[in-house]
Parts: sequence; C-alpha cells; structure tokens
Amino acid sequence: MTARIYLTSAESRTGKSAVALGVVETLLKDAPKVGVFRPLIRSRAEHDRLLEMLLYRAKADINYDDCIGVTYEEAHADPDQAVTTIVERFKALEKQCDAVVIVGSDFSDVASPTELAFNAKIAANLNAPVMLILGGRDSTDVESLGQSAARTPAEIASVADIARQQLKEEHARILATVVNRADPEATEEIKKAVERAIPRHPVWTIPENSLLVAPDVATVLEALGGSLVRGNEELLEREVQNLIVAGMRMENVLPRLTEGAMVVIAADRTETLIAITMAHEAATFPTISAIVLNGHFELAPQIEKLLDGIDSSLPVIRVNLGTFASVQRIMGARGLLTKFTQRKYDTVMAMFNDNVDTAELREHLAIDSGDVRTPAMFAHELFDKAKAANSHIVLPEGEDDRILRAANTILARGIARLTILGEETSVRKRAGELGLDISAATIINPKTSEQLDSFASEYARLRAHKGVTVEQARERMVDVSYFGTMMVHLGLADGMVSGAAHTTAHTIRPSFEIIKTRPGVSVVSSVFFMALSDRVLVYGDCAVNPDPTAEQLADIAISSALTSQQFGVEPRIAMLSYSTGDSGTGADVDKVRKATLIAQKSRPDLLIEGPIQYDAASDPQTGAAKLPGSEVAGRATVFIFPDLNTGNNTYKAVQRAAGAIAVGPVLQGLNKPVNDLSRGATVVDILNTVAITAVQAGMADATTNNPDEDG
Repeated sequence: MTARIYLTSAESRTGKSAVALGVVETLLKDAPKVGVFRPLIRSRAEHDRLLEMLLYRAKADINYDDCIGVTYEEAHADPDQAVTTIVERFKALEKQCDAVVIVGSDFSDVASPTELAFNAKIAANLNAPVMLILGGRDSTDVESLGQSAARTPAEIASVADIARQQLKEEHARILATVVNRADPEATEEIKKAVERAIPRHPVWTIPENSLLVAPDVATVLEALGGSLVRGNEELLEREVQNLIVAGMRMENVLPRLTEGAMVVIAADRTETLIAITMAHEAATFPTISAIVLNGHFELAPQIEKLLDGIDSSLPVIRVNLGTFASVQRIMGARGLLTKFTQRKYDTVMAMFNDNVDTAELREHLAIDSGDVRTPAMFAHELFDKAKAANSHIVLPEGEDDRILRAANTILARGIARLTILGEETSVRKRAGELGLDISAATIINPKTSEQLDSFASEYARLRAHKGVTVEQARERMVDVSYFGTMMVHLGLADGMVSGAAHTTAHTIRPSFEIIKTRPGVSVVSSVFFMALSDRVLVYGDCAVNPDPTAEQLADIAISSALTSQQFGVEPRIAMLSYSTGDSGTGADVDKVRKATLIAQKSRPDLLIEGPIQYDAASDPQTGAAKLPGSEVAGRATVFIFPDLNTGNNTYKAVQRAAGAIAVGPVLQGLNKPVNDLSRGATVVDILNTVAITAVQAGMADATTNNPDEDG
C-alpha cells in the first residue's frame, strides 16, 4: 500500500505549510515519488499556493488537477458526496506515487467548530494516520508583521485534548503531534503537557522563528499598492523584520535603524531619505530592507541627482497614503512560504530536522524503495552525509552572489562550516542586502590576513625547487585560489570549492603545486555523478585529462571506484571502448585493454570489465549477449571513458537527452579535496559541490604531502 500521512490543524495560523514541507522532504529520502493531495481547496479558478509549493519541492511531475479533491463550496453543499469524491480522487493519485502527503483544510482565518471533525472523517476514509499540528501562538490575536502572543503549555494542552477527542470520534488514528511556533523558552514544558493530553504518541515541538512569519518587501509593496521608484528588484525578496516610522530628525532616526528594517518616511523629509540611504550603504550601519515614501510630494531634481550619485540598490517605494494608513497595511502583510522564498525554505528545513525525529517518522511510514535511487534521494543522502562529516570548507569567491546564496543555505542546514574569502565589510553588506544570513561564516581578506606571511613562507618552501622566492610567494598568496588552497594544505580548512568566477586552471593549478596527489596515485582526475530518474551512475574522466595513458586510465578507474563507494554507489566498473571483449583491435582499444589488466591486477577485489561498449555495459540483454557470464556487463555503475573528448560529450548528451542531473566535476586523487565549479554554476550546483567536498574531507585518509613531487 502507498505510504500516506494526513496533516491537519485544530485551528488557523499554525504554520502547517512549514510542517508539510518538512514532511515532504523527509519522505523524499526514501520514496522515489512523493505526491501531495489537498482534499479541499478554496477555488478551482485559482491555484492553491501551498499545493503548488509542495509539488514544486517534491518534483514528482504530477498534474496539479490530479492532486485536488473538492472545493469548500462543494463540501458545504453535500458533505457525504464530497467525501466520496475525495476518496475516489485520492485513490487515482496514489497509483502514481510511492507516498502521499495529504494536507488538510484551512477553511477560514477563524476555524469553524466542525473543521477538524471533517478533516478527521476524511483521514479515516483515506486510511491515513494523522499528524496533528497545534499552534504555539494565539490564532485570534491580531498579528503585526507576523508576530502574535505565545500560548502557555496549559493552553496548548487544552487544545490538544479537544482535538484528540474529535479525531477519536471520527475514528481517525493519530501518528504524531507537532506543536509549531512554540515559545522557544517553554518547548520542554509544552512537550510534556501535550504528551499528557495525547499519550502514547510522539510529540515534537518546533520553536517560533520570526523570519518565517515576516513578509518580504514584494509582499509589502503589493499590500501598499505602491510602486518601486528606485533600487534593485532582486532585493524585493528580502524579509521585513522590523518597522520604523521616521517622524523625527535624522540624527534621532539613525540610532534606531536595525538589520532588515523597513523605514517609513514622509516624501518631503528629503534630508532623512538621504541620510538613511547613505547609512544603508555605510559599513558602520545595518542594511535595511526598504524605504517607503508617503504622500504626494515629488522629489526635487537636485535630490534625485544626489541619490543617483549615492548609487544605492536599496528599494524605495512610493505610496499616495498617509503614514497611519501605510503602517496599517505594512503591519497587516503576512509572510507566506512559497516556492521562491529560499531563505525561508532553508530555515524551515533546519528547524524541522533539528526538532522533529525524522528517523522515527520515516520508520512509522516504512517505505520500501527497492533498488530505486532518484536524484532527490541522492541529494538528501548527500546532504545528510555532509552534515555528519561536519567539514570546514573554504569558498574563495565571496564577491559572487551565487556563493553568498549558497553559503546561506549551507550554514542554515548545517551542511558544512564555512570560511569565505573577500573584503569582510563588503561581503557581509552584500549578504545583508540580499536578505541572507552568513553570520556563522568566517570572512578573511587574503590581502590583509595576518596569515599571509606564514602562507608565503610555506609556499616558497614547497616551490623552492622552482626557484620561487618569499617575495614572489607573497604576491602569489594574495590570490584567493592560492590562499584558499594553502588553508586546506595547512589544515585550516578541510576542503575548497572554487570556479564560479575563475577558470578551471586557476582553481586546480594551486592544488597541483601545494596539495599534490595521494601516494600511489599518478594522476588527478574527475567524475560526474549522473543522477537518472531511478539510479545514480558515475562517469570518469569527463573534465581533466585529454588523452590518458593506459596506466593513467587504470588509475582513473580505481580512483572512480573509491569515489563511488564514498557516495553509496556500488562500483561495477566498465572500461569503455568501441569494441567489447576480444572483438576489436587498434591502438585505442589496445590502450583500454591494457588499462583494464593493470587495474584488475592492482585491485583484484573490484569488479572491472573491459574493453566494453556502452550498450553492453548498461543494457542487461546486450551485455548478456556480448559478454555472457560477466558480473559487470549490463549492470555497470562506473563508466570509464578512454579520453576526454568521448567522456565530456557523452555526459552532456546523457544530461540533455535523458534529463539526467550531472553533479560535478568531482576531483579525485588529491591529498585533500578541492573541487571546481563551472562559471555558469547555479546555486544548486554550488550546494552539491560543497556537500561532496565536505563528504570527501570527512572520509579522507590521513595523508602527508610529498614535497619532492613536482606539481
């Protein structure tokens, strides 16, 4: 039977969206295809925001219309028929899925007495265990920028007891209870109180986080009905975490500025407008989220000219409202979790994983994925391994927004500890403008670092055989790639990821000169993890060595086997050529044949087959026909290409034609891990590469550098 779970609240504004997202992501670790079902929606004319967001994260490629039951209006008109329709539509959906998260109703801002009972009835008819979500805040309280009064443990326990009785009356069974948005100072007391009200079931508490209920600037802009007259649209994604009404002289406003605040100014107070814009750009003041200009006053041309000279990206919003009306609308704006709010998503996942026993939840839902391994499952395994490794990674390209966005996610989800290279003031200011939290990262400027002299001395020692002087070494160490590599070499970081703004040669060359290859490895090479729809394959070498010798090809195969094992891919190695077995001759196939023999002799414990054609390596029927009895033919997981031309083109062809996700290149063979990004790397590419580097660092054997080897 398809695994299923029903999420329902006893009232509104419990943060059910965040919990649902956490449950979906948890199931993706085991279920190849996770569906989402909304038994009740407000309207068929408008798409349900929560359903769209969850389907986007689940990446299940399921039609939206297949994921809905009936409208609220239809449920009110004929409740019994509505339940029948919901059951029918759910059964049709579950045939497409390995697990389904069913997200219950939210009839109105104020829950009706029968709402939970109706959800319980649906859950019972769908035979889905219930995850009851209780709110730690007073849902009847008027929220200001998402803030409302905290409930006491006794108040929450009272709601829990009433909910338990309603669920029992409708024969719905409780799987677990989550108290969301709980008072951070009372989580243990809340947990104990709810456990007394709902015994014999897990109870988890997730504390309140103001970021999750804070609206972003775009939401406030819409609520105000205003227009963006200055600044960068990209910064509209930033959350508004405080509101300041600047009705006083500018010297009194400036001390009141806080990180992420929105400042409301009368449009004729131009001295205050200029002062706050300058403060936002200054390193000595916090970065604010936006300025709202009230009233019908037009800015004088000389003021516009002065603001142009400041060249600020800070969003400035014009509204034809009074201060009171503007403040009311801003305070009433709600922060919603959508598929575009990456920082909120990162925060949700960090809090869910820190406060919910996801292993116990997965055990209760018991999903058998068989041998299937989807890209989502691979990504979750990768991030879990990286988090467990707790590695320290250096990112040399702190001036790149993609690096900063990735750093925010890495730190929020505990994927790795980070050092970012760059000028600290400008790096932190830009992160603040983007609404990112990189406060846990260390920022180092190589040009002013107190380690610069010691790094230069070490580099001069390593390159003395090339005639490098300390003065030359000092100039070289100012380069972020060299500085970051030296950090890894000296154990000040466990690995490095670079290349978003630098060439591959710029990233890799310092590694050859400083870190060098592991003992017994003749060549640094690379692999790509090719995440297909149902499995993960390893391709090597597709990025580094143009035309490896037979000895190097054997080395690449063995290194690729080690890398595949590190990431849970059982190595069955195919040494690829244009012929299979003894059927072909020629210099190219002879090279692969020789490489196969060298690798087999060096590592008799590995399953290595070659020469072999790609179809014989990947297709069971072809493999059985061309190489009967082979343990690799038709079952290969590691594909070793004879040269860079073949490997690079093949991985790109598979990536495009089969829709595979290519993760890499992952460098292998170095004493310590350094990995290269393409200059077109996305934030997701950076996340994956940092996670891979963190895992490599965590699994690396203790090695020493070989100072006699020429880099």
